[in-house]
Amino acid sequence: MKTAVVTLFSIICLMSAAPGFAHGGGNVDVDVVTEGGETLHMIPHKNYETGGAHVFKKYLEAKKGQNYGIVIRNNTPDRIGVVIAVDGRNIINGSASNLRTGEAMYIVNPYSSERLDGWRTGKNTTHQFYFTDAGDSYSARTFSDSSAMGVIAVAAFRERVRYGYPKERSMQQAPAPAAGAPARDEAQGLNSEKAGTGFGDERYSPTVTVAFEPEGTPFSKTLIKYEWREALCGKGILRCRPDDRNRLWDDSRYAPFPPGYVNR
Repeated sequence: MKTAVVTLFSIICLMSAAPGFAHGGGNVDVDVVTEGGETLHMIPHKNYETGGAHVFKKYLEAKKGQNYGIVIRNNTPDRIGVVIAVDGRNIINGSASNLRTGEAMYIVNPYSSERLDGWRTGKNTTHQFYFTDAGDSYSARTFSDSSAMGVIAVAAFRERVRYGYPKERSMQQAPAPAAGAPARDEAQGLNSEKAGTGFGDERYSPTVTVAFEPEGTPFSKTLIKYEWREALCGKGILRCRPDDRNRLWDDSRYAPFPPGYVNR
């Protein structure tokens, strides 16, 4: 049985399989919020079904230097597991993520929400997410990875249904991956016009470890492409225009003739 992480106050290992149950309805919402809790506006892009998963694609305007968090809302009657990747790296252990069932994941209880504010660096610590140039991103600087730069990705998994008497299981948390060779050269070569997520200040963020066996495929995926305003304007995602002229300040033209005026 897989272990997963819950943001609570102590370490707990559950040593039994989950009893059988029927899955209910509902969906999963994903928001990006500021450090103060303000929800950032997202622009829907695509919404479709594939491989049994409902996929939501959205755009988000990133503001350089802004700390942010990811809020997951579980609107279903069952607990779910969520694999979260930022710039292509799993936010719990830094591994390259393909949003698959075998990856480290957070657990969100029924009809509840979790806010994840950073890269997990220990049982009780994270380092804050913040928008920055791609070359300053955690993914590029630590792993020389720019393959999924500027994407916040969340895959939600239902718990596998089991029947029969619980059996004891031993569990071990998978170790975090070792960082690759220094990525300074590649990071410096990345276009500064692209946005990424940095490795910010340390924050206290206690967790517990629980047993959770996810289904083989996610039932929901949310992919958020965040970019600087200039890039979104260039793609036509945002309607951008020069500032309106000031009617009391800017010189425009001479006074117009009134309608129907005849020069005498």
